Parts: sequence; C-alpha cells; structure tokens
Amino acid sequence: MRVTGVDLYHVEIPPIAAIARLNPRIYDITICRVRTDEGLEGLGESAVYTLSEEGRARLEAQAAGYVGQDPLAVDPFAQEDLFECAFLDLQGQALGWPVWRLFGPRVRERVPVSYWSSAMPAAETAAEAEAGRRLGFTNHKLKARTHNIVETVRLMKEAAGPEYTVGVDPNTSFGHVHTAARLAAELEPFGTVANLEDPIPKENLDSYRLLREKTHIPVAMHIGVPQGRRPCRGADVLAALKAECVDYLTLGGRAREVMAAAAVAAAGNVPVWVQMGGVCLGVLAAYSVHVQATIPNATLPCDELPFVREADILGGSLELAEGHFTVPEGPGLGVTLDMEVVERYRVR
Repeated sequence: MRVTGVDLYHVEIPPIAAIARLNPRIYDITICRVRTDEGLEGLGESAVYTLSEEGRARLEAQAAGYVGQDPLAVDPFAQEDLFECAFLDLQGQALGWPVWRLFGPRVRERVPVSYWSSAMPAAETAAEAEAGRRLGFTNHKLKARTHNIVETVRLMKEAAGPEYTVGVDPNTSFGHVHTAARLAAELEPFGTVANLEDPIPKENLDSYRLLREKTHIPVAMHIGVPQGRRPCRGADVLAALKAECVDYLTLGGRAREVMAAAAVAAAGNVPVWVQMGGVCLGVLAAYSVHVQATIPNATLPCDELPFVREADILGGSLELAEGHFTVPEGPGLGVTLDMEVVERYRVR
C-alpha cells in the first residue's frame, strides 16, 4: 500500500448563533485526508489555532512528502498531530481495528461530554443551559467571570433544574484566593457547581491548596494544551498531587501525553477529563473519544465540542446522544468526512 495523495482543507465553520453573537469567529482549522492506492483514506485535524500563510506552506510541503510512502511504515507518533491522527486512522483500517485498540483495552463504550458556552450575559447563559438540557446534556461548562458568575448559576438552575450541573472555568480570572473563596461560598448553596477549573493563577500550588481547604466545591486544574505550546506533562500532574491542591484534573494535548498524565493522576486516585480538540470540527473529537475509551480515570465529562458549530463535517458519524459520545466501532476512527460541508465552509 502506498500514499497517493494528501488533501489539506482549511475550514472555518462559525459557532452556533448564541455563541456567534459575542464570538463570531472561532479559528480556522486544517483537516487532512491521506489517500492510498488501496482506496483507504485517513483523516486528521489540527488543533484550534489559526495557521499563518507560512504555516500552511509548511504543512503543504510536509503533506507532499508522504506521497509514495507505505502508510503502515510511518510512525504516527513521530508526526505532527494533524498527521498522527490520519495515519492511525489508516493503520486501524488496514488492520480492521478501531483506533482505541491501538492504545489498549476499552474501558467504556460511551464517553461523557459537557455542553459549553463562552462568557456571555447571565440570562443568555441560562437560555443556553435550557437548550443543553433539552439536548440531553447533564453538565455545562462555561467561561466564568467574577462580576456575574453567581447570578449566572442562579439563573441556570432556574432554567435547567437542579440535576443540570455547572463546570465553572474562570481561566484564572478570579485572581486571588480570597475572591475565589468568597465566590465559592456564594455558589455552594445552589448545589449545582460540579467544579472550579483554574479559578486562580496556577504558579503557586499552595494557593490552590488553601482554596481547596475553603470550599466544598471540587477544585480542578487544566494541565497542557495542544500544538506543543504547553505540553501535558506527568511531572506537572505529580506536582499537583504532591501539593494536595486538586480534586480533579483536565488534560489537554496529544494522545500519548494525555494518557501518561492520566496514569499519574490515576495513581493518586484523581479523576480527569480530556480536551484534545476543544472547539474542534469533529475529527479530533473522534480521535479523543477513542483515546478516552482506554483511560480508566477519564470519568468526567470531556471538553470535545464540535456540536457548538453550526454544521457537522462528520455528517453525524460521530454519534452524540444524552450527553455522551458513542465510541466508534471502527475500523480506524470509524467516522466519515462530509465533503459537501467541508467545501461549503472551506477558506478559499
């Protein structure tokens, strides 16, 4: 088998209307399709960062270099993440295996996922919570801000009910332990806040430990982001565990980084959730779902969010129902690209 071509599609799909009003453009993302002379096609997706013209030219040169190679001889994990996913998809198809089987035993058939909204006025977030509940979600992650988070959670509970929980992500904007502790004390009575993720800056782990002692709400820390900007390191997980400063961890980055970091967290009996793609288009979410299917302590709702875009490039082939992705049976990623959607939103 030989690679006969690699197609790159730079795609920009706007977010759903509720998010688009305040965030009309969330990245343009690169999708790749690696084609072979045996008719197999492997799919990949970049992480959520806009490429420069130079970056696109580099990717195109890299893609051209695969032509003529045996895809089974390519080490996926030595490639850029866009191509890592595509070659694992191809190799899984060639073996007749779903991608999860290349990582280890499957421990779950469905992967929980949160609904999501960006920072917006409290009433608008509450309306989105009601929409999320109607869609079958039970947890809602939101970008939180000091000035309206308490009012936001109050209105969300009224709109979606007490069983609909909230993951509060201030992106460290609560600033100080005393502010975060005060807000946590105001949020606790609602009984719906599932966690505080990155409430304050992460440089001082003692501050996190102090905050954890001041609230019953689980404290979470986000470790690692995709594209190598900040790797997901087991050493950072170990430091957080030794400092006794977290109840949960959210892990972002490439597959093997996430798996290694999750294993360290598991040794400390700390549950995790995963964000390999975030506000992605879908291929990367499918890859993440395969990886999460093999991580025993990835029990919390993940942050893979292609459904907050106005169109689905996978044409429903990554099944989402009742707040869970179904792990594809494969072979490979077990999903297909809807080329009509790709071409409609392709950046010319």
